[in-house]
Order: sequence, then C-alpha cells, then structure tokens
Amino acid sequence: MNVFRFGRFRLDPAQGLLSSDAGDIPLTPKAFDTLRVLVESAGTVISKRDLLDRVWPDAHVDDNSLAQNISLVRKALAASDPATDYVQTLPRRGYRFVAPVTRDAAVQDDAEICYARSGDVNIAYQVIGDGPIDVVFVMGWVSHLELFWKEPSFARFLRRIAGFSRLILFDKRGTGLSDSVPVSQLPTLEQRMDDVRAVMHAAGSTRAVVMGVSEGGTMSSLFAATYPEHTAGVVIIGGYARRLRADDYPWGPTSEQRDAFIESLEREWGGPVGIEDRAPSMAGDPEFRKWWSTYLRMGASPGAAAALTRMNAEIDIRNVLPSIRVPTLVIHRSGDRCLRVEEGRYIAERIPGARFLELPGDDHLPFVGDQDAILDAVQDFVSGLNAVPDRSRVLATLLFLRTDVDEKHLLFSDLDEDASREIGWFQGKKIGRVHDALVATFDGPARAIRCAGALLDAAAARGVRLAAGLHTGECELTASGIAGVSVEIGALLAEAAQVGEIVVSNTVRDLVAGSGLEFEARGQASLGARLGEWAVFTVKR
Repeated sequence: MNVFRFGRFRLDPAQGLLSSDAGDIPLTPKAFDTLRVLVESAGTVISKRDLLDRVWPDAHVDDNSLAQNISLVRKALAASDPATDYVQTLPRRGYRFVAPVTRDAAVQDDAEICYARSGDVNIAYQVIGDGPIDVVFVMGWVSHLELFWKEPSFARFLRRIAGFSRLILFDKRGTGLSDSVPVSQLPTLEQRMDDVRAVMHAAGSTRAVVMGVSEGGTMSSLFAATYPEHTAGVVIIGGYARRLRADDYPWGPTSEQRDAFIESLEREWGGPVGIEDRAPSMAGDPEFRKWWSTYLRMGASPGAAAALTRMNAEIDIRNVLPSIRVPTLVIHRSGDRCLRVEEGRYIAERIPGARFLELPGDDHLPFVGDQDAILDAVQDFVSGLNAVPDRSRVLATLLFLRTDVDEKHLLFSDLDEDASREIGWFQGKKIGRVHDALVATFDGPARAIRCAGALLDAAAARGVRLAAGLHTGECELTASGIAGVSVEIGALLAEAAQVGEIVVSNTVRDLVAGSGLEFEARGQASLGARLGEWAVFTVKR
C-alpha cells in the first residue's frame, strides 16, 4: 500500500498513522479514514454522499458526523502547519484536498539486495520504486544498504525519492555489503564510476539522475562529465570540488587538520565519529548516536575508513566542473559544519547553467534536519528533466604518443598492432594521428597512464623510444575524430616530454587519488600565449 506525503505530513494507511517532522499526530479512526479518502482523491471534488459511503460503508450516518470529522482533520493539520489550508469546502458540492500529494513506494527494510559484477568485484545494490525516471543515489564516505533503513529519518528520505523515481542504491566497493578489498585497493573515482555503470547495467538503467552526497557529489560530477549520454541530470548535496585547503580554495581543512581527524578516527572508530559536524541537530539523541556508530562500524573497518579519508584528501575536480553539460542542481545548507556553503557556491558557479540552492540549517547529512526542503527541490528538478543529452562533448583523458621525426613511420606501422592491443586492453579508443602523434581517448585517467606505460615498454622492445603526454578535459567529438583546447594541451604535453617519459597535467594527477600512481613535479610548462603556464608532472615508473 502506498504512503502519501503532503506538506510536512506523512500518511501511512497500512499502519493508520499520520505524522509530521515533530512526530505522530493522533486522529480518531473515522477522522483518519476521512483524511485518507480526501488524500487519495487529492485535487478532485468529493461529494458528501461519496465521502459518507467510503468512510462509513456499512452504516447510516448524517452529514453532521462527516462535518465533525472534517473539523478534526483540519485541527490536526493546523496544529503542525497553521499557514496552509489543506481541505477546501465547496458549498453544495462537497470537499477537495488542495495540497500537492506524492506517493511513496511501498518499501520495507528487507528490500531485496542484488549484486552487480564490476571487474572482479561484486557491488551490492537495491532498486526501489517504479517512477518514470531513474535516480542513482551515491552516499559519501562509507555506506551500508541494510542500515540505511534502520534509521527512520534516512528511510523516510529514501522512500520519498522512490515515490517520484525508480531509486537505485549501492555500496561502493570495500564498504557495506559490497566485496571487501584490501585497504591499498579502495576505489578511486575512476573505479567508482565503473561500479555505477555496472550497477546501472544490472538494474536495466540506460540513463539516470545521479544524486551524490558529500564525496558522492564529487564522483557524480565526474560521472556526469564523462558519461553525459547516461546522465539525465546531476544533483550535488553538500559537495566539494577539492578536499584540502589551498590558496585559491580557502575552505577545506589543512593537511594538519586532516591528519588529526584521521588519528581520532582510528582511535575512536566504533563510536559516533564525526557526528557533531555531520548531524549536529541529532548529536544529542541517544538512538541516533547508536545508529550512527553501528552504521560506520558496519560500513567500513577503521583502516578502510582512514584510507578513504586520506584518498579523499587528494581529490581535486576543479578543472572538470566546466565540462559538465547536463542539468545540474547544487544544494548546500548555509551552516553546514562539515563542508562550508562557499564550497557549494564554488561548484555551482563553475558548472555551466547549474542552479544553486542554499537552505538554512547546520546539518551535513541531507536526511537530518529539514529534509523536505531538500526533497522538494530534488523532486521539482527531476520532474522537469526532459532534455536530450549533448553527445557532441565529453570529458576524456587524451593520450598522445610521439617519437623522433625519422622514426614516425614506425609508430604508425610496426607499432600499430601493439598500440591497438594495449589501448583496447585498457578500455581506450584509438583515434589515429593528430598533431604528428598517435592519440587515444580513455574514460579514466589511471587506465590511460597505465596504457601509456605499456605502450612505451612495447615500443622499447622494438627499439623505438616514445614519449607520452596526457591531459583530462572536455573534447569536441567530430566526424573525423576529436577537437578542442584539450587536444591542443595534450599535444603540447607530449612535446614537452622527453623520450621514455610520461608527462601529465595537474588535472590528470588530481583525478587518480588512491590509484597507487606516483608523480614527480616537473614545474611549469609553457603551452603558448593562449594557454599559458601549466603545472606538469612526470609519472614515476
């Protein structure tokens, strides 16, 4: 049976409960039935006779009984929301429930857990609801699917989303119910995108709104830029573009503050770590503290939680944000103690056409505090999506391979088979010859770097010395291949590389946090008067 929501209220016919954010609201059985019938027929005029027949199907009562129950309903609703008139009286015609009503999916906390295969790892996921559009919910830091449903506020939050969508939930690898992985192999942003694609494929979803919280917003942003054909829109709640403070990003913690948090995390794991910053309005609630402690403990080991925190500290997607070409909604609470509201503004200002919504409140977790303000905005955003994705632009990592002038023919003949094999192995796409270099594109920078290393080794075995340049940026897809500023940057980086070297832009380096790849700063490279100076790095091999 559906659960109905209107204003700040929740009506559960199966349990006979009317509730608001403040708790359950008492109603007599017949007053409850009167409200249920009105809500089920919201927007439609119901005659007095029809209401009497549906509320008292086996008894004869007069209009006065109905009027008394209508009065009880109005008083109960007004006690929590005095500014709104929910029930309209139409003289000689009947009554009409005038507030917008949504229907939640009938979700239980034992909803089926399924598994999707992503490489050699199993990813746990759930699908709830049957709405007209898919929403992939990406929780930040750690997660646990079953424990989502053990906290009433979180369960309510998810059920509300499932009421206007088909909601897809998952635990990222190494957390919750997904396969455990060694602490040294916790998922990079690139692997997390692979996991989302695997879950979407398993769930039969070809295109979805990707909704990310905190660190999940970072991954969702990257996913939207990389796979616009699979992204109907992106919602970022309490997100960030860079985790650590920098001269041009003064809001994150310093390295010392991050190290201190990790030390306390490892020492106190098993308790309600970080609750004062993430859910200050619930920090004093014993039941919520108990749930948060269990959620974290079951979601990840202390070593995994610390490793994820270290990995997140290396994330920087600032250069990716202008490449997002899908509808975007950025939501941030003004008093968020975990991630400052300026970080949300920063993101929205750099994504073309993004809408920024600042809401009151100090809580970082979106299901704590006034969740309805967030959910109302998300529902409005999702219901308004109908645009066809722009397939002419995509975020990609470009690999440029060059060799000495008198050996160029080897690169495009003797090495062609090796190049095609390695590029295919690392899930890349060979474009061909651009700016006197062999070019391939990849949807993940770590795979592109490893492919570059394999190609340099294969060429060296044939006595050919190559140099490689890599850059991640927005590319224009043309009939003949690719074009745009990112192509120019990649070509110039390859020119700056010495034979045997792999040179990458700072954008590439910032996106491979947790991959195990190491870099040495090469300083600034001049990419011409139009492109200016770029920080570049060489890959340690």
